[in-house]
Amino acid sequence: MASILDQYEEESNRGAVRRPNQLVGDMASSIYFIRYIIGPGFVDARLETELPIFNKKKVTFKPPDSITHFVVSNNFLIMAMSSNILLRLDLEHPDQPDEVELPKSVVDKVYKIFLDPTGRHLIISMTSQENFYISRNWKKPKPIVKMKGHLIECVGWNWQNANNNTTSAILLGTNKGFIFETELSASCEDNKFFQGNFDQYLKQMFTLKGKVTGLEFDRMPSQDMNMYKYYILATTPGRIYQFIGQVSSSADPPMFSNLFQQYESVPSNVRFIELPGELDYSELHLFFPQFRQQASKFAWMTGAGVYLGEICLKGSAGPNSILSNAKLLSYKKDQDDSSTKPLSMVLTEFHILILYPKSVKAISVLSEDLVYDDIYPEVSHEKLLGICKDSLKGTIWTYTCDTVYKYTVTKEDRDVWQMYLDQNEYELAKEYCKNNPMHMDKVLTKQANYLFAAGKHQEGAAMFALTQNSFEEIALKLMKLPQKEALKTFVQKKLEALKPQEKTQLTMLVIWMIELFLNQLGELKEQVQDGTVEYENTQEEFRKFLHQAKIKECVSHNRSVVYDLIASHGDVEDLVFFAILMKDFERVIGHHIQHEHYIGALETLTKQTDLELYYKFSPLLMQYIPKETVEAWIKQGKQLDPKKLIPALVQYDHQRFREQGNEAIRYLEFCVQKLDNKDLAIHNYLLSLYAKLQPDNLMTYLELQGEDPLSICYDVKYALRLCAEFDHKKACVHIFSLMGLYEEAVDTALAVDVELAKQQANKPEEEDRDMRKKLWLRIARHVVEEEKDIKRAMEFLHDCDHLKIEDILPFFPDFVTIDHFKDAIISSLQEYNHHIDSLKKEMEEATQSAEEIRKEIQSFRNKYAYVKAEDKCSSCAYPLMTRAFYLFPCSHKFHMDCLISEVLPSLPPSTRSQVESLQRKLAEGETTTVQKLGGIGHLKDMDVKSKLDEFVASECTLCGDFMIRCVDKLFVEEDEWASIAADWE
Repeated sequence: MASILDQYEEESNRGAVRRPNQLVGDMASSIYFIRYIIGPGFVDARLETELPIFNKKKVTFKPPDSITHFVVSNNFLIMAMSSNILLRLDLEHPDQPDEVELPKSVVDKVYKIFLDPTGRHLIISMTSQENFYISRNWKKPKPIVKMKGHLIECVGWNWQNANNNTTSAILLGTNKGFIFETELSASCEDNKFFQGNFDQYLKQMFTLKGKVTGLEFDRMPSQDMNMYKYYILATTPGRIYQFIGQVSSSADPPMFSNLFQQYESVPSNVRFIELPGELDYSELHLFFPQFRQQASKFAWMTGAGVYLGEICLKGSAGPNSILSNAKLLSYKKDQDDSSTKPLSMVLTEFHILILYPKSVKAISVLSEDLVYDDIYPEVSHEKLLGICKDSLKGTIWTYTCDTVYKYTVTKEDRDVWQMYLDQNEYELAKEYCKNNPMHMDKVLTKQANYLFAAGKHQEGAAMFALTQNSFEEIALKLMKLPQKEALKTFVQKKLEALKPQEKTQLTMLVIWMIELFLNQLGELKEQVQDGTVEYENTQEEFRKFLHQAKIKECVSHNRSVVYDLIASHGDVEDLVFFAILMKDFERVIGHHIQHEHYIGALETLTKQTDLELYYKFSPLLMQYIPKETVEAWIKQGKQLDPKKLIPALVQYDHQRFREQGNEAIRYLEFCVQKLDNKDLAIHNYLLSLYAKLQPDNLMTYLELQGEDPLSICYDVKYALRLCAEFDHKKACVHIFSLMGLYEEAVDTALAVDVELAKQQANKPEEEDRDMRKKLWLRIARHVVEEEKDIKRAMEFLHDCDHLKIEDILPFFPDFVTIDHFKDAIISSLQEYNHHIDSLKKEMEEATQSAEEIRKEIQSFRNKYAYVKAEDKCSSCAYPLMTRAFYLFPCSHKFHMDCLISEVLPSLPPSTRSQVESLQRKLAEGETTTVQKLGGIGHLKDMDVKSKLDEFVASECTLCGDFMIRCVDKLFVEEDEWASIAADWE
């Protein structure tokens, strides 16, 4: 049996050798080149002929006996021999074949064998009406006692079963038309236990007319979680039955009892299709796209042909049917074997393989054509016995009594796209050629031509754009149409298909697309339809097109071309839109200004972020819409530089000067008050506008600026010249006062108000008595000479303490009588008398004080004190008598040098230098005169010593004023702190 393994591995290796060439062929079929301006075309450059879909290989081995039956599932192969021996082989482990001996009888033979989809459960039906079950791991078959006396014609396996130890609920069909439900378990091999529990139950469900040749069932979608919905297909040689019903998820076995009961009780509910024929047998097969998925197709081999259709579980076939789109395929027989009947068949996704005694024919389920005819010349002396398919692995096997053949299926769907295309099923065709650009192009081209011929030009154009047809050919074809929507769609789709690096093609198509939109809008305008919904929709579509990121990037590099193109159509509205889209706000603003649409220009200006445009266009906008312009400036706040806006502030129309000026003042006030701007130019211009337009606010501004020359923000001299030019005397008075020109301030104030002049006269410092007196005299003279108000002049004597009656008398005219200032003279004389009396009193007090001082000095000359030999210096604590010393009345005693060292650091630098000089003179013992030191004349030694005493010994350092003056002196000087801290560490 090793020959099977050898053959299997040989074929696998051969397939592996061919695979690289096959891949080369696939890739070569996808090669394309750039043709014309737009769009690649495909070149069919296959390097070798593709392998056929069905490739047959003969398995070269010699079976020990004739093969009577052959089944395979999930790579598990079982052959029944004429000697009643089962040969089992796991194709994944072919070196471990297994033989199972069936119970021997002289006349008993295997009738049929049935292998479940997983390859784990096998049912054997014998001609003696004995039936056996064998699990994959068993060595001996076990009889199905309850089925004794029945020939099993077919088995309906449970495709949803996931338990390897049991078949779950299955259906058995017999030659007498009975349908049974049973469940076979392989969980125990104990004979005693097995006999009682192997076939757990057996229940007859239904009876058909004629033998049951096929059984299939599967679960259907259900919204009820507690109920399952099933369909069951059963066939006899001439009929196919459908049973549909619900099964409770918690129902006890048998699970299909209630489902069949509804048909038993009401026989009219039984649905079937009858196809009479000459065959007394038939086969039923389902196709599952993947294991445990729902079946998608069914095929029933009858005498009339193969009845083929789809399994529809969504209800489109009706409430009591799942078979839809069914058709009958006739057998493709040769002329010389017209009497040959089909033996068996298998169903693949797109083909039906029908077995004849000498050949295998494959019919396409789509085109119904014979696509493969495999004649077996080597079996001329015998015939083919059967064909089967591994439902999980997809391999197909045929066999004779002594030979086995294996079919491999290669790219079964390779031509499906063409079949669907021939049937005008374009969507299905595209589904099966997604991996082949050349095939896809053919499908798209045919679909586009179909749509175009049907009058669906726009849909056809969109489809043409996806093909690789000549761009020029399609474009010219679409340009002949009266409506340009199809052409626009075509160009739009081509644009979407371009790659970012194809910049030349992209630019050309974008410009053409813009031209198409502009032409369409222009035609609508010519037809006076520019206010219609069609025009608005077209314009909106055009603007959305320009807004696309790829389009926007393209036109930004070619904006001059687009500008010229839009301008050539006279489409001002879209020209403005495009400029805004390109953020070319300068052009937009210039356009608005050119058409005197200043509000629109300002709106565009405020929507952009380039501040330079504010400085460029504000001068013009300020002339026509000053209020709105200033509002826009204020909204920008600190982002704008007010100095750069001065040209806009000074540009004005004389007829509207006041309005523009007032708005300029409003903005400058905002800068000064809200933004706290300190620029000299801003404040000077604001001051000039106040002087020209709002003199009432001029003094308010000057007062807010204050009188500190360091804090004011305007040029004082410029302000004085400006106020003098416009004759704002109060402002001039304020500025004169600010500049310290009090005389000019008083003179100017006298021309306005005497009270204002009096305020200015009080501004000089208190110490500057002469200036104050001078200013008050100016005011008094003005009052006397100009206003002739003697009484008011006399009042100045009370307002100013520096004026006397004699100061203002010279200003009085000669005719003035003494009665006008009699009271002032009397008051002045009385004041003089009081002053003389106070001076006399002070002189007496001074004389008395001097006498007391002389007495005290005389008493000090006679005062003495005792110094003991053990007395010590209050500073150094050494004996006092060792050197010259000072003795104070408070009894503190100091050495001369100790006292000098205590006092010297606290003396002023000039006095300190004098003390040091006197010390040097005393040390040198000079008897000559000493040059003058700080007002000191020629002195003798005693004078030197007396002067030194005056500096250092005027008071005791411990209890005199010296100690009080040193109370805030640091114990450790700052320059000594570092060294002291280091000593402590």
